[in-house]
Amino acid sequence: MRTTAGDATQDAEHDAVPVHREPGDGLERLGPVEVAVGMPLGPGRRDAAPEPAAAHGRGGARAVLESLVADALRAGPAVVSFSGGRDSSAVLAVAAHVARRDGLPLPVPVTLVYPGLHEADESSWQHAVLDHLDLADRLVTVPVTDEERLLGARARSSLARHGLVWPAAAHANLLVESLGSGTRLLSGEGGDEVLGARRVTPWTVARAHGRPQGLRHLRELAGTIGGPALPLGPLASHNPWIGVPPWLRPPARAALRRHVAGMTRTPWRYDRATAAMTGQRVPQVLARNVQALAADRGVRWHHPLQHPRFVRALAHDGGSWGFRGRTDTMRFLFADLLPDAVLSRRSKASFNGSRFGDDERDFAAGWDGSGVDDGLVDVRLLRDLWLGERPPGVTGLLLHQAWLARGEPR
Repeated sequence: MRTTAGDATQDAEHDAVPVHREPGDGLERLGPVEVAVGMPLGPGRRDAAPEPAAAHGRGGARAVLESLVADALRAGPAVVSFSGGRDSSAVLAVAAHVARRDGLPLPVPVTLVYPGLHEADESSWQHAVLDHLDLADRLVTVPVTDEERLLGARARSSLARHGLVWPAAAHANLLVESLGSGTRLLSGEGGDEVLGARRVTPWTVARAHGRPQGLRHLRELAGTIGGPALPLGPLASHNPWIGVPPWLRPPARAALRRHVAGMTRTPWRYDRATAAMTGQRVPQVLARNVQALAADRGVRWHHPLQHPRFVRALAHDGGSWGFRGRTDTMRFLFADLLPDAVLSRRSKASFNGSRFGDDERDFAAGWDGSGVDDGLVDVRLLRDLWLGERPPGVTGLLLHQAWLARGEPR
């Protein structure tokens, strides 16, 4: 892949949190248990570089975010992957603000449209954000029918070339394929984790109000003390891994429980817990792998909300107690850029329905269980889930593993 001076700067920043790379392809592979679970587990490589000095005073995270976005805009052309959710709306708002302030080309919001998939429809939220930012005339829509299927033609071609890669959906990203070489793609990836609650958050809320706010709040307070034996803290309501996936065998379940236990034992202080997120394996592997696959199209992918510089600056801004939850953090960062209805919304779109279709179910119907470790996965139950009405999205990696094992022509 060709690089420029701007690319070298971004590479240096991402390499501040190094991860293992497979020789020659820039991809990081998951271990057998991680494949069974459907995600990376545990901590990644720790940052060996000295931390940059934090900005003085509250608001340093916003300044860092604007700097990261400005770098991408200057290296442009730049587009924003815009679903209409809180995170992509925030990144688009910051990009538009920076472009107008610095005299840079305005970003182009690009959104995927899924005809017939009601749970993926965010059009009302998209229009509200675009009208507020005066960007409605710049919106580009890309319709998706079966192009993003887990075993569609695009995914099979990428699997044949790259092999098993997490996240599974990255093999067939129609948005990336719609962009020209040299494009800078900005996303809101990582917002749920970076901007969300921490272990101390229920106590921050109690401190702000002077008392607990009802029974649910009392349970959350108790959960933060009880740790993994009492998964009732702020992580429980936001983390789908608290409930163990039914297809896992005992060894994989034990590994997942250890991972969840580690998550509940994060540092008590908001700033330390937030700073520690830069060393987690999930954002490291995600940033590395999606960028490596996007490089096939000459696209440079930026995830400013999970960039180590932004995460550390947010930790500094939050201090010991942090914020009173996700919405409070959004208001702190973006109240001057977006309507409060957008900052405080709780609904989210779902795109799993675009991943499974006839090809995937036909494969599952003829699958004999080979290629998947039966010591880690109940293959019969997994097959039933794939043939069901709503196959779990996190099993996409296992579907790819089974398909590759069948030895399809490459």
